[in-house]
Formats: sequence, structure tokens, C-alpha cells
Amino acid sequence: MNWFVRNVRDMKWWKRGPGGFVTEFVDGDAQVGVNLFVLEPGDKMAMYHWEADQEGFLVLSGEALLIVDEEEHPLRQWDYFHKPAGVSHTIVGAGSGPAAILALGAREHQHGPDWGAYPHSDVAMKHDASTEEETTDPDVAYARFPDRGGAEFNEGWLP
Repeated sequence: MNWFVRNVRDMKWWKRGPGGFVTEFVDGDAQVGVNLFVLEPGDKMAMYHWEADQEGFLVLSGEALLIVDEEEHPLRQWDYFHKPAGVSHTIVGAGSGPAAILALGAREHQHGPDWGAYPHSDVAMKHDASTEEETTDPDVAYARFPDRGGAEFNEGWLP
């Protein structure tokens, strides 16, 4: 892979099935995933899940609600959440406007049968961010949501 410089305004954006928008800074990198999520209040970053790799999430702007290990924790600008391997979590947009969240994660175990799982969570279900039954299949976890589609960058997302 060659080095590059990208501006988020020019990157490919997707509208995600469970809500929110996302862009990938590094396409197909096998070691590190770098994504920018924009969540409106109530949008879910993902279904409640755990992964075999560690991740980190930095709130660049706005407010969000972290659901981790069956607990809710409010997040605001410049809060950083470090997620060790195996910790169940998701993030839901909160507040009165969009939240921009930079997500960084190892990708060593992203593919294959031991990547992680989607456990059921009563706390996450209050935000429509949990599967009804535990599964390791993303197609099952996201079955009730529309597929993601292309989207355009919105200047109102970032300060």
C-alpha cells in the first residue's frame, strides 16, 4: 500500500443500516481500521457486540451514549473510550445534533469464526441496538435494518 492524503469531504461515505454515516480512512488495511462515524441522536454505530481485537473511540464533536458491559455512559466531545478485546459495547448518538466519532481498531481477527459475537443486551435493546438472540452472523444481527447505501458528506457534521 502506498502513502496518501485524503480529506473527509472527498472520501466515500455510506449510510449505515442501523443508523448513522461512516467513511473508511484506510481501505482494506489488514492491520488497522480507521473510520469516522457521524451519528444523529438515536443512530446506532453498530449492534451491541464484542470483538477479538481492541478498539478505541474518540468523540470529536457532539454527544453520544456508550453502552458497555450492560451499562450506559454518556460521552461528550474529546471523551475517549478504549475497548480491550472481548468487551461488549456499542455507541448511540445522543444530544441535540450529530456526533462525530473517530474509531480505531486492530483488524487481526476481523475475519473468521473467532472474530467476536453479538450477545443479547437488555440495556442496548432499549436503544434498538441489540439482537434478540446471540449470534456470530452479521447478516442475522442486522437483518431488520436496510442495507447500507452511498451517501454524501454533509458540511454540518463537523466543526
